[in-house]
Amino acid sequence: LGMRIYAIVIYLFLYLPIGIIVLFSFNAGRHASDFHGFSVKWYGKVLSNPFAMDALATSVTVAFVTALLASVFGTMAALGLQQFRGRLRVLFDAAIYIAIMIPGIVIGIATLIALVTAFGYLNPALATAWPEWLGDAPRLKMGRVSLIAAHTMFTMALVIVIVRARIAGMDRTLIEASADLYATPMGTFWQVTLPQIFPAVLAGFLLSFTFSFDDFIIAFFVAGSETTLPIYVFSSIRRGVTPEINAIGTMVLAVSLSLLIAAQVMLRRRDRPARAES
Repeated sequence: LGMRIYAIVIYLFLYLPIGIIVLFSFNAGRHASDFHGFSVKWYGKVLSNPFAMDALATSVTVAFVTALLASVFGTMAALGLQQFRGRLRVLFDAAIYIAIMIPGIVIGIATLIALVTAFGYLNPALATAWPEWLGDAPRLKMGRVSLIAAHTMFTMALVIVIVRARIAGMDRTLIEASADLYATPMGTFWQVTLPQIFPAVLAGFLLSFTFSFDDFIIAFFVAGSETTLPIYVFSSIRRGVTPEINAIGTMVLAVSLSLLIAAQVMLRRRDRPARAES
């Protein structure tokens, strides 16, 4: 009985604040802490807020490009790492898991320092080599590209772990049969390997999108003048919490849960062939 009560208290501590945010997002009043009946007007205000919509567009763009790059490079890395054995493989495995376990603030600071240092060398060199007839030389700075690069570096490790787990349980007899039938390595990949690992790749894409879309800490350091939705929410909270912020949080929560559930479904699909064969 004591353990059940303890578990209930823990779950209430974790999920009750989320439930309160969802409830007060339908508040008809102007204050987040005073509930004056149900209304969806704050959702309409969010959707008609140009600053919130611009931040949403930035977050969606960054998250989509990040997820795409992380899926491609993460899958390539997962396939390549299967060729390593012994201490070298242990070293690469440690590097992958360290990238996942490192706190976001460390990644943000490290990426900021690395980019600022690189820009300090590249901008003068670019200004010197740039032809005068093309006008002023472009200047590298923090922005959407640096944000995508930082998120890709972080989420790619997640894709590698997910895809490698799928590769470990893959039916390799099909790959061997493809080689016996004189298929090219690229043909084997497109027709045999990719269909087997595709659920894991798609799950990695969805998780990468979710992590990038929800990230605030890394984006805070490397976004430059760009404003993502988490940064917009943080800036708005400093002026006071309103039901509009609760509405944004509820919509982000709904999208994140939908993507996480979809990723979980994709991961479970990979086990169905194995259960069918057994």
